[in-house]
Parts: sequence; structure tokens; C-alpha cells
Amino acid sequence: MTNKVLALAAARARRLGMEMVFRAGSGHIGGSLSSADILTELYFEQMHIDPAEPHAPWRDRFVMSKGHCTPALYSVLSLRGYFPQEELELFRSIAGHMSGHPDMRHVPGVDMSTGSLGQGISAAVGMALAGQLDRAGYRVYALLGDGEVEEGEVWEAAMCAAKYRLDNLCAIVDVNGLQIDGRTADVMPSEPLDEKFAAFNWHVVKADGHNFDSLRAAFEEARAFSGAPSVILARTVKGKGVSFMENDPGWHGKAPNAEQYERAMAELDSAVERLEVL
Repeated sequence: MTNKVLALAAARARRLGMEMVFRAGSGHIGGSLSSADILTELYFEQMHIDPAEPHAPWRDRFVMSKGHCTPALYSVLSLRGYFPQEELELFRSIAGHMSGHPDMRHVPGVDMSTGSLGQGISAAVGMALAGQLDRAGYRVYALLGDGEVEEGEVWEAAMCAAKYRLDNLCAIVDVNGLQIDGRTADVMPSEPLDEKFAAFNWHVVKADGHNFDSLRAAFEEARAFSGAPSVILARTVKGKGVSFMENDPGWHGKAPNAEQYERAMAELDSAVERLEVL
């Protein structure tokens, strides 16, 4: 798949995510915008999946450990063909099934229900260990936020994954440098993440989270590495694609008003139209 096709899918996912949050009047748009390219690369190029068989035993698994970023996850799942895009209109609606955090019982393509930060990567470790014990061929991917890695449970999971040499597990950290209360460096500094994961006996790969060549190379390196779990530290921009939301922690978990929505959609529409004519 060409980078142009991937970029167009990610641009459409950002636009869908913005529509979802505005319509619902709530949601986490900042981290959804930053992770759209990562999820697009995963679902359109990296993962062994079939939307027609969302529960196939041979499929690769994905866990959205930073579970609040469903505007990105649900958008990418719909674009990949797991369910009609019209269902996104039910996001955070009491009448619908598209809850604000991933729900494996009601949303096709969701492999694990998540929400409480730190628990998703722990579930992913369990999935990878099960695959190892069953001698199954699937891989497990988990996306975390760099604010989430402040949770102690993340490092308990990291120790367990290293102990069992889960080389079928690949974690991705969306390193956008921001969390709900401000800069991660100010709230609870987590850097150097590369040295910390290496000290926990993980194979560390770095990537530009908005560059598909960089992401592709990182995933390929992780897949080729054996004997230990891998983590991709993907540098991103929170609020990517909407100029007034970029690098602003205030957009971690709130919906735009009507005027802000129009401004945001003008930029997102422009990005989609530009890619459509290339």
C-alpha cells in the first residue's frame, strides 16, 4: 500500500474522529489525532486480519491501552471495513453501542475492552503469553500513551513480558509529550523511555509517528527481532492536523464548540482534498 493511500486513510480517520467528538459533545480528540497514523499503519499494512472474520483465531490482536482514544480507533476500524461508518454517529450515545472506551462485546474489531490506564498492556501481555503457550502464530500489538507509562502496572507488565521472552508482543508508545494536566516532563517525567524499556529487557525501536516509511521500518524491525518483546517509541504531535489543537494539552479530553469545529473541519477537509487529488 502506498504512503499516499495510507495518508489519505489517516486524514479521513482524523476527520471522522472530529465529527464523532463534536456530535457527542465529549471525547478525547488530542491523543486520537496524534495516534491516527500509527493505527492506520497497523490496520492497513501490518496486522494479519480479516474484517469479515473479526474473531478468527489466527488473527493478530490489538489492544488500545490508552483506551480513551476511541475516536481514532473506531474511525480506523470503520474505514478498514469492520462496520459501516454510519455507526460512528452512535459514539457516546445512550442509544448506541459505541462507548467512549473500547468495548469488545459490542464493537466488531475490538479485541479487548480497556479504559483504566495501564491495564491494556497487561491484557496484551496475557494474550501474547497465551499465543506462545498455544504455539499460535499471531502477534499482539498494544498502543500506550506516554502519560500512561507513569502507571506502575505498565512496568509490572513489562517485567512479565521480558521474563517470558514474548517476542510476539509489540508495544507502541504514542510519545506526544502531553497529558491531561500538561507536559509529561512536568507532571511526572518518564524520559528516558528508551533506556527504561531497555533496562526492562525490551528491544527498543524509535520512529516518527507521522511518517509511514519510519513506522513501517519500525514494525518490520520489531517483527524480525526474537527472544524479547519490542517497543516502538513513536514521536507524535498531540492534536496533529488541526493547527490550534496541536501541542495544546487543553485538547486532551474536550469537544470543540461550533466555531472551533468549523475551523478544525476546514483544515481536516483541506488535508483530505489535497491527498485525493495527488
